[in-house]
Amino acid sequence: MLQVCLNGARSRAEHVHLPLTPQELARAARAAVAAGAQEIHLHPKNDDGEDTLEPTLVAAALTAVRAAVPDVPVGVTTGAWTMPDPEARAAQVRAWTVLLDHASVNWHEEGAIEVATALLERGVGIEAGIYSGTSAARSFREWPRAHQVLRVLAEITETSPQTALRAAADLLDDLRPTLTAPILLHGEDEAAWPILRQAVTQRLDTRIGLEDVLHLPDGTPVETNADLVHAAQEIIHQAHGEF
Repeated sequence: MLQVCLNGARSRAEHVHLPLTPQELARAARAAVAAGAQEIHLHPKNDDGEDTLEPTLVAAALTAVRAAVPDVPVGVTTGAWTMPDPEARAAQVRAWTVLLDHASVNWHEEGAIEVATALLERGVGIEAGIYSGTSAARSFREWPRAHQVLRVLAEITETSPQTALRAAADLLDDLRPTLTAPILLHGEDEAAWPILRQAVTQRLDTRIGLEDVLHLPDGTPVETNADLVHAAQEIIHQAHGEF
């Protein structure tokens, strides 16, 4: 499975074509799916371009994207930066009026279990974000409801390609002995493409998009999410002929 991550916590200062509004997210989602993306991850934004879990803004983004790509699963972040207080963040999830297909929960953050519990109560799938270089894998394994998540996001935070590849191998070794959920492996910045290739080689789910990287595999600055998805699909087809 190839997921597209449309914007992330970035701003227009980082990329002039970063989709922020519901209409921009919808257009970006449609183009990315046409290029081969099978799922969508996005960060709803407020009027200042900041990430938010505010129910009306989540509903606006989700409604627009689902209208553009009605049969494609869509998820959002629940990162602690959107609402630092864990109880308030879980309350926002419980107040959502339009439900996502899934949402990511960063397991190294305070309040991860509270937010994950709220998502399960709402029937929203959980992508358990396990960052390399943290104790998140152990904490996640100790959670009694770990078997109920949709998938695990193996998130490689190291950006030096060689260091990232070693970190990915170590994290996968740490996760696999007891893990039953599918794994989505991805990297960021300079390590995004090497980690994507590693995921493809190991036949793991992966993702690409302007959240993770702002250049193509040859280093050329990228304009759109669809361009990144197209490049990822070329790598996938070269490796397997299909994904």
